[in-house]
Amino acid sequence: MRQGPEPLELREIRLEKAKALEALGQGPYALNFAPTHNSAELQAAHADLANGEERDLTVLVAGRVITRRVMGKLAFFTLLDGSGSIQLYLEKSSLDADSSSDPAPFAQLTTLVDAGDLIGVQGSLRRTDRGELSVKVKTWWMLSKSLSPLPDKWHGLADVEKRYRQRYLDLIVSPQTRETFRRRAQLVSTLRRWLDDRGFLEIETPVLQSVPGGADARPFETHHNALDLSLTLRIATELHLKRLVVGGFERVYELGRIFRNEGTSTRHNPEFTSVEIYQAYADYIQMMELTEELIVYGCIQVCGGTSITYQGTEINFAPPWRRATMHELVLEATGLDFNSFSDHAEAAAAMEAANLLVPALADCLGRLLVEAFEQRVESSLIQPTFVLDYPIEISPLARAHRSKPGLVERFELFIAGRETANAFSELIDPVDQRRRLEAQQERRAAGDLEAQVVDEDFLQALEVGMPPTGGLGIGIDRLVMLLTDSASIRDVIAFPLLRPAKVDNGCTD
Repeated sequence: MRQGPEPLELREIRLEKAKALEALGQGPYALNFAPTHNSAELQAAHADLANGEERDLTVLVAGRVITRRVMGKLAFFTLLDGSGSIQLYLEKSSLDADSSSDPAPFAQLTTLVDAGDLIGVQGSLRRTDRGELSVKVKTWWMLSKSLSPLPDKWHGLADVEKRYRQRYLDLIVSPQTRETFRRRAQLVSTLRRWLDDRGFLEIETPVLQSVPGGADARPFETHHNALDLSLTLRIATELHLKRLVVGGFERVYELGRIFRNEGTSTRHNPEFTSVEIYQAYADYIQMMELTEELIVYGCIQVCGGTSITYQGTEINFAPPWRRATMHELVLEATGLDFNSFSDHAEAAAAMEAANLLVPALADCLGRLLVEAFEQRVESSLIQPTFVLDYPIEISPLARAHRSKPGLVERFELFIAGRETANAFSELIDPVDQRRRLEAQQERRAAGDLEAQVVDEDFLQALEVGMPPTGGLGIGIDRLVMLLTDSASIRDVIAFPLLRPAKVDNGCTD
């Protein structure tokens, strides 16, 4: 049995209503409107209004009609604006009192206004007998007629793909989604303010680059027609920010978009946001302290404290955070002491005996250590943990450790089983840096498409002289996931990259 009009029929019905509104001089698409209040302001300022009472105050509010209930000569609409929602109290006698139009304003509102329409109203305040603060409407204006019906307000968008593809609908029907992106914006401004207050300058670096660098990642490739120049989208801001340090900016950062030609998952989107921070005359120990202070401050500002719940697990950001070397954590989890292995073959055999996979690309002791860490340790690091002292083979931009041969002064921060930040004592020796990048380029030539290449201009900058420097990168999206209890990175990116939607054109093979 047919339950109601099809979407195309609904659109035609709404188009007819738009024409009727136009004939009445009511839009249907206004140029502007000047609200005097938003719903949150009214709810807060008039919390003392008793049930059944009215307040002689004229207000103008605007927003989207979310629900409608019409009961004879009385109707109730829910109006959603950028701050929240408020009820509209529509009384026929009040609306029609000074009007001679046909149909009268009450009939116009109840027959020509649909859920989804944006309207403005003027009226006084009334607390209903059931305790709902309401605007008792005296006059109304159509601001924008909605031709497409909204999803069910109370169930939101059950189709996850539709939530991501039509984020505007998700934002309309889901208070939780709106709160997620409000917190994201708050976190970004908080991090910037913290850095600015400590003398860091934000300076933009190129998105289009002739030589990709600063990370092990496959870039997106493009072409500039006028210059006939092959370019890539940046995979990191690191190498250009270091050029700025060479040029004399001792505290510099950039918070912005990064692009990596990789797959998607609950933790990965090819376009994401990071902040990279560089401080001259600092090392990775000082960057650990900076990381802890910055993230704790952001957590307090956004969540109101240092304890949060993520996917049912309590995470405590109160410092100090645990610090442990990669060797220590692997030994703790697997019983394998990588400091005791004499060569690759011995370590590989021990890993296989411990039921660990040995990938072909793990062609040295350092890469085997990282494999053991990723397979057995990473997912267990739920509370904030600094993992220190990485193998030199996987850290081509980090300074060699001051006391541990074969390692570098690097840490990664893990929270909820995933990497959230990465930092080094930066490599400032141009001869060593060239040697490391050349080794990376050889790996790339051998088939590792994520290996880095030699950037001659960057090496020239290092030869001018770079001060001892600590560098840090923080994944903004993953941090937002934690602070908003979001399971997928797509939940915290307003418009994540998706495959093209399948279009049903009614044809059959």
